[in-house]
Amino acid sequence: MLAAAGRAMRRREFLGWTGGIALAVPVAARAESRVYRVGFLTLEADETAALLLDPLRALGYVEGRNLAFDYRTAAGDPARLPALAAELVRLHPDVLVAGWGTLAPKALRAATATIPIVFSTAGDPVGAGLVQTLGRPGGNVTGLSGQSAELKSKQLQLLEMAVPGQRVIGVLYNPATPYTLLALKELEEGARRDGIRLERIEVRKPADLTPARMDALVAAGATSLFVLEDPLAVGLRNEVMAEAKRLQLPTMSGLREYIEAGALMLYGASQIDRYRRTAMLVDRILKGANPADLPVEQPTRFEFVVNLKAARALGVALSPDVVAMADEVIE
Repeated sequence: MLAAAGRAMRRREFLGWTGGIALAVPVAARAESRVYRVGFLTLEADETAALLLDPLRALGYVEGRNLAFDYRTAAGDPARLPALAAELVRLHPDVLVAGWGTLAPKALRAATATIPIVFSTAGDPVGAGLVQTLGRPGGNVTGLSGQSAELKSKQLQLLEMAVPGQRVIGVLYNPATPYTLLALKELEEGARRDGIRLERIEVRKPADLTPARMDALVAAGATSLFVLEDPLAVGLRNEVMAEAKRLQLPTMSGLREYIEAGALMLYGASQIDRYRRTAMLVDRILKGANPADLPVEQPTRFEFVVNLKAARALGVALSPDVVAMADEVIE
């Protein structure tokens, strides 16, 4: 009888143990099959889904397995951003990501105060009202800042090295963008140190960029052009570069779109590194981090690109030292 009781007890123990496995397996399977939804909003169509998908894939997030990815672009039209942001919010994503610039994250921020938002680069996130401070963003937004104390100084230095002996440099900027005013102040400090006068041209809307105004820039003595980064400047890149080529103005910008349109030089934060770090912030949030507690990161890696094709067209003889410094040379 005791033996029978022992066998019965062992049978109950076995059933309890195997039952535990039966219960545990579905739980583990559910954990592994969790699908995270990420929404990506950009102003420019040049910022493709691959920019974010590739680094997310490197972190283990794969579409069709554990990632649902929703991509929307305003194709250069800021007026479309609010509707696209609202559309993404209605999909109830776990995280929303904003492409380069301030307008996309502001549209997402206006659409939701609860879904976590990560901006890939905002020039002045505090000035734009996206975060309370860089160290403690607060709210549901964090990301990467475009601010760097020495960025404009370095850009100016490289432009002076490329075109020696300059006394006047033209600066194209949009005063309606908080970041450009901050960047202009830094640029002015560097120009004063180097004995350079800056001749400004304000462009608040496409109609402000006219041949007559660009002619006036050259008449005032400008021998090169510095383009401050903002979404309007991106959208006007072909028009700006057409004028710069007409007037033989070597051009510097922190925007890759400008080097592709024929600018002489690019010096700015690496786009690949920017989206790699954006993906890392998304990963931390998906794993439970609160964006309010994730400090806004500042750029750490920069790329210097020289356009030798543009230099030849402009008649600019770049020194071997300048070319040797470049991370990339366009022949």
